Amino acid sequence: MSLFAIGDLHLHFQSELKAPSQLRERLWKNHEEKLRKNCEKLIKPEDTLVLVGDHSWGKDLDECEADFQYIRELPGRKLLTRGNHDMFWDAKKTKQLNDRFAPELTFLQDNYETYRDYALVATKGFTFEGPFYLDRYGRITGWDEEAEEHAKKLVDRELKRLRNAFESAKTDGYRKFIMFLHYPPTNILEERSEFTDMAEEYGAEQVVYAHCHGESRFHDSIEGEYRGRIYHLTSGDYLRWKPLNILD
Repeated sequence: MSLFAIGDLHLHFQSELKAPSQLRERLWKNHEEKLRKNCEKLIKPEDTLVLVGDHSWGKDLDECEADFQYIRELPGRKLLTRGNHDMFWDAKKTKQLNDRFAPELTFLQDNYETYRDYALVATKGFTFEGPFYLDRYGRITGWDEEAEEHAKKLVDRELKRLRNAFESAKTDGYRKFIMFLHYPPTNILEERSEFTDMAEEYGAEQVVYAHCHGESRFHDSIEGEYRGRIYHLTSGDYLRWKPLNILD
């Protein structure tokens, strides 16, 4: 039994694709078929696959129907976390999603799931991505203060959701954690953040995130070991559509 993760599928079987340029790069050609074949090679029925946000371009559930059918047909148990482009997912209606799609799909938001003796906790997260203002030497001279203030509010909201998930798992006796975010845990200006602090506070062994897709974005945040945690970027194009084995 193994735990795998991958994010940013950006499926659009029914919806009109209005994607940014990095989703039209060479790595995205026939990406659904590449992912399906890799999953069939790697993932057994007893394994767990965590899909780390941005599942579909559909604006509502009806427009996501074919995308969800594709996900259903992937092997293993499927857990889905919320991404910034998942317009079908009202954070306040996660229970309705779980009721509708159980037992085939499980949606993680303000709750946790288990893998062996681990609690898998998740939230969308948020990272202030700018705009940053640069001088001619590429040095940061300032940024949009109004956007930064808005970002702080979103970060606070997501931290509360994440803490709820950790505390629920702790109350139920779990002491080993893997933490999933859609947004990266830090932006390009940060060495640490409130999300990395929370991972350390609860002793999360690994932090898994996505969102950084397009080759110019692959190294925007933490990768590898940092302050006793292991950080993984799992955007689909970064992984060449091969889910990452998180735990065996």
